[in-house]
Amino acid sequence: MSTPATGDNVRSFTVGDDDDGIRLDRWFKRNLPDVSFNLVSRWARTGQLRVDGKRATPGDRLEAGQVLRVPPAEPAQAEGPGARPKRIVEPLSDDEMEFVREMVIGRGRDWFMLNKPPGLATQGGTKTVQHLDRLLDGLADDDGHRPKLVHRLDKDTSGALLVARSARAAGHFAKAFSGRTARKVYWALVVGVPSLEEGQIDAPLAKQPGTGGEKMHVDEENGLPARTRYRLIDRAGNRAAWVELQPLTGRTHQLRAHMAAIGHPIIGDAKYGGAAAFLTGGISRKMHLHARRLKVDGMDGKPIDLTAELPPHFAESLETLGFETMAGEMMPLDTPDPAKAPETKARRAAAAAKTARKARKGERRARGSQPAPKRPARRPTKRK
Repeated sequence: MSTPATGDNVRSFTVGDDDDGIRLDRWFKRNLPDVSFNLVSRWARTGQLRVDGKRATPGDRLEAGQVLRVPPAEPAQAEGPGARPKRIVEPLSDDEMEFVREMVIGRGRDWFMLNKPPGLATQGGTKTVQHLDRLLDGLADDDGHRPKLVHRLDKDTSGALLVARSARAAGHFAKAFSGRTARKVYWALVVGVPSLEEGQIDAPLAKQPGTGGEKMHVDEENGLPARTRYRLIDRAGNRAAWVELQPLTGRTHQLRAHMAAIGHPIIGDAKYGGAAAFLTGGISRKMHLHARRLKVDGMDGKPIDLTAELPPHFAESLETLGFETMAGEMMPLDTPDPAKAPETKARRAAAAAKTARKARKGERRARGSQPAPKRPARRPTKRK
């Protein structure tokens, strides 16, 4: 989106390459989020909204280079009795600008990689004023284009988080995350030690009733498929374990819910582990879940592969429990998805062959149940 030209309070915007092909209503949501869909529809009905001089509708597709004529901005009004006007977002302070810029651990033409600290929400909410999405204004380019979120991390989860510099790049990376081609490696400290050093947790997850959707639980009947691969890195006797986690699906709170489901909640995760999620002996009560590494293909096809340093409380807990950081670095990343492993394919092929054999056997039985055709009677032979 180019800088608007104004005249008689009417605004004009030139559609940029990043917005080529999107719907007009989507353009407003992306570039002028304060303009509601109802207002866009009213402007269209009254002929005030035009594209290249022609009347436009919210569903029209835009092309790069087209010029949008947009009516003057209207003052925000309360939506009903007692409703409060929309909160005006305050510009970032110098300290906030420095804070978000210090999070950057890598950058490219189309992306930034951040190391999100624990305690910072990714997006805002009813009671969340300070969040990463707001701070991204501090990474805007010279034309005022701010980066866009591609995925999320829980508020108390730290580590590698990718943001896109443009809408086109956001679409590219969003497909990588939704298509599970992006590889994410988390480090976690958990209570106790899993019985198997390596395994896969396959437990469907659904929102737990009565929690307002803020907590997930295992639901074999109504839950969505959820799979997590885990590997034991080291153990502190039977007290705690350091594990590597790779989510093979992307459900809300998946890693936290899955580790609690197998009896080893993440240290500091009171939501899923309760009082049992905390250890004595100087171990921090903060969440010990960190997005250690993120690998994804860039728009140019070259891999982006970066590692995020641990937050202080996590590093101190590793030291307190006697773990060496290098032990985690030695774990290979590119392990194939167990659902696509050769042995799984072989099992599926064997099952398909077994089904085919049963079908053929059934056909033979069906043929055998039909009456046999009558043979012609033999003529008696005369005795000599």
